[in-house]
Amino acid sequence: MKFDRIMLYSTDVARLTGRSERQARTMIARIRLDIGKAPGQPITVQEYCQYTGISEDEVIRHLSK
Repeated sequence: MKFDRIMLYSTDVARLTGRSERQARTMIARIRLDIGKAPGQPITVQEYCQYTGISEDEVIRHLSK
């Protein structure tokens, strides 16, 4: 399976962190707030990686499984 999106959804964050989807939505909202995005704007893989300190390669590899 190939991961070819640039945006992350709550299901992706839940898979990456092992948290529930509700907790993942809360995390995405916190990331949006901290990086200055408006509510409803998508979070990209790059923004998520910069915020969490996880490499993009690791995230993409995990989501491609």
